[in-house]
Amino acid sequence: MKKIIFTLTFLLATIASFSQNLTQKYNSYLERTEFYDSSGKMVAYAKENAYLNRTEYYDSYGKLIKYETNNQYLNRTETYDSSGKQQGYEKNNSYLNQNETYNQSGQQQLTKKWNEYLKRYEVYDSFGKMRGYYTYNSYLKQWDYTSASY
Repeated sequence: MKKIIFTLTFLLATIASFSQNLTQKYNSYLERTEFYDSSGKMVAYAKENAYLNRTEYYDSYGKLIKYETNNQYLNRTETYDSSGKQQGYEKNNSYLNQNETYNQSGQQQLTKKWNEYLKRYEVYDSFGKMRGYYTYNSYLKQWDYTSASY
């Protein structure tokens, strides 16, 4: 269990430290969303599992990293690791017009909100510091994530 958490943490830290940009693109042939680093190497992909009614995330070798499922009773999206342990959840705060991400203890980790002026989704940590943003590239029809370097 600790090995899986360490591997996931190491993967995310490696992506964050060695690349400033992460590109998310839908592959219609394989029916999945693929994630690429700034050098163009695929680092992970996500695929809908209609049988289990969830979105599954895999590393580039096809190993399950985590999955997300929609909890209609609590009106949130819950995230689980590959062994089924809940990692956290995301819910929409309609009052503040933003999505909020919480860890398994219920502590807020990230906030994602739309910036109408810059036409992008901005990601903030629990202290209000911007961690990055998503912009849509209409020419390539994909979302690009850029880490904040300040």
